[in-house]
Amino acid sequence: MISSSKLKSVDFYRKIPRDLTEASLSGAGLSIIAALSIMFLFGMELNDYLAVSTTTSVVVDKSADGEFLRIDFNISLPALSCEFASVDVSDILGTNRLNITKTVRKFSIDPNLKSTGSEFHSGPIPHVNNHGDEIEDDYGESGEGSIKINGQNFDHYSHQHAILVVNFYAPWCYWSNRLKPSWDRAAKIIRERYDPEVDRRILLGKVDCTEEGELCKRHHIQGYPSIRIFRKGSDVRDNHGHHDHESYYGERDTESLIAAMETLVAPVPMESHKLALEDKSNGTIDTAKRPAPTTSGCRIEGFVRVKKVPGNLIISAHSGAHSFDPSQINVSHVISHFSFGKKLSPRTLSELKRLTPYLGGSYDRLAGHSYMTSHSDLNANVTIEHYLQVVKTEIISRRASQEHKLLEEYEYTAHSSLVQSIYIPVAKFHFEPAPMQVLVTEVPKSFSHFITNLCAIIGGVFTVAGILDSILHNTIRLMKKVELGKHM
Repeated sequence: MISSSKLKSVDFYRKIPRDLTEASLSGAGLSIIAALSIMFLFGMELNDYLAVSTTTSVVVDKSADGEFLRIDFNISLPALSCEFASVDVSDILGTNRLNITKTVRKFSIDPNLKSTGSEFHSGPIPHVNNHGDEIEDDYGESGEGSIKINGQNFDHYSHQHAILVVNFYAPWCYWSNRLKPSWDRAAKIIRERYDPEVDRRILLGKVDCTEEGELCKRHHIQGYPSIRIFRKGSDVRDNHGHHDHESYYGERDTESLIAAMETLVAPVPMESHKLALEDKSNGTIDTAKRPAPTTSGCRIEGFVRVKKVPGNLIISAHSGAHSFDPSQINVSHVISHFSFGKKLSPRTLSELKRLTPYLGGSYDRLAGHSYMTSHSDLNANVTIEHYLQVVKTEIISRRASQEHKLLEEYEYTAHSSLVQSIYIPVAKFHFEPAPMQVLVTEVPKSFSHFITNLCAIIGGVFTVAGILDSILHNTIRLMKKVELGKHM
């Protein structure tokens, strides 16, 4: 068994009795400076150890999400009605999808971008096969069967009749001219069956929107022809005389129009001055009618999936059975959200900002931006285009939890412009995915390296402080000897 005296012989740090040591002010000062230096250098080393270190490389895009790319968006258009607002997608491979509704939602909004109610359930606009009478029928010449309505007499007719059906048209519109003969024939026959002076259950009228611009604007007419159904009793609100009403999207030949009018008038009692009742015949919903928009604005939100090739996401006024006046279409918009790829959770965003703080603002670069044009002659027919270059960033994290080992996001640059055109204005987002991707890998710091540096800091500071203390102490002693020698 090794004795304690033999074990003490291997002590590298032999102790000097305290009685043999002498404290000095210079040594105390250097000790304080050394301690502060150690604390400062320790903080610097700890900060460097905790700091994120990454390596960046550019590689060919071989992402796991395949050949498709998801686009999420939330865009408010204060001057485009939900009735005709359409989200379309196209690309250079020939893909062309119109009026996407499955993954897109619409909400009517006021000019201040505030929602005016629940979701606007428009669905796809029903396809109209018969836009008018192809040949002369047994009804003879159409004549002027429908009543001409203007801003002065609109309220009079809507209060006098249980149901007022109005054709808002434009003389230059092809579809309006196709509808005109059958509309006048149907109006004439309905007047003969239901005398508006005696019966007062239904009346058919028409409004020329080139002459009655304010009346058409009040009822948010953006496509021609637009057939609206106004019901007496529940159709007027305290909102500048605005009427809640329905839109008719059925067939436009005389027979179909008469049948639709008969369906509307059937549940209304003779000489009724009461609220017009809803049509509940056969317990089914008439797919030719749906609520008309209550405002002229629309918020569109949702997502679409596109191929990873250059393409376009377009928001425009669209219908296969209506015409639009380009000078009256305004696609000004405010972007609340526009991003590519999977929607990132707050936790994922936090991890991304930790690893790549310089990329945080490019994930949703268009968010909060407004692109507005005034509705004047100088700013008519304005298309707003956004050119987006999209780059995928793949981040490999070493410290995140298992489900966040691999983080993916799409960054993009955006350049926008306003272009005047003779065509119907649109809001166009042209996207171009890059064939390359950025790969960011977190480089972990070695704990042993941190401890080694820490020991080097402590040992080095004490060694340097000891050398300085020895030099200072010997210098003072030498000066005292020299001074003493002069006095002897």
